[in-house]
Amino acid sequence: MATGGTLYLVSTPVGNLGDLTLRAIETLKGVDVIACEDTRQTGKLLAHYQIRKPLTSLHDHNERQKTPQLIGQLKSGQSIALVSDGGTPLVSDPGWYLVRRAIDAGIAVSWIPGATALIGALVLSGLPTDRFVFEGFLPPKPGARRKRLEALKDEPRTVVLYESPHRLLKTLRDIRETLGDIQMTCARELTKMFEEVRRGTASELITHFERRAPRGELVLCFSLRTPHSAFRIPQ
Repeated sequence: MATGGTLYLVSTPVGNLGDLTLRAIETLKGVDVIACEDTRQTGKLLAHYQIRKPLTSLHDHNERQKTPQLIGQLKSGQSIALVSDGGTPLVSDPGWYLVRRAIDAGIAVSWIPGATALIGALVLSGLPTDRFVFEGFLPPKPGARRKRLEALKDEPRTVVLYESPHRLLKTLRDIRETLGDIQMTCARELTKMFEEVRRGTASELITHFERRAPRGELVLCFSLRTPHSAFRIPQ
């Protein structure tokens, strides 16, 4: 039986501030504290909606140290909203340890739905969406990255993964070397002014981003069961 306050996992926009749901706005206005990755980033969102609430930072480097304090507040009856810099908390973002401890303590945990970049990229990709697997970020070290890709050689589902701009070309080259010159989609800056969805083979994406340095948030999708003609419009 749940006791104390409630921990709300609030999905926030991945880019366009207008994508925050009415329920998310009501929740953020109603909680006692908002835990967020970057108080400056979340502060911009709250200012846009004229929401004034105490903020506390919760990121990869302090989550385990900060969690006991937040659990104590929840046990005392306070309600806390957890947000990431964009999208749904815990999806390649901090928060899992806090949620696990809250569940162990019998605290109610509730999800406030909203955006997540991986789903947006998947439905825009033109690749099969009936079955997919999310790989998060691949390892930054080349050997570990190629090993993870090798493990995907027989993957029948569409693969979705995140990548940073400074590692994108390295990852695309490793994909081509490990999995072949497969059909892929790279979605960049989703819902923002400079949103770009580029579809093509691994080689075509490499050529494009060699000429034009990648910027912003990036999501890669690929499918090993998609033919090379998949992105051609039938005549």
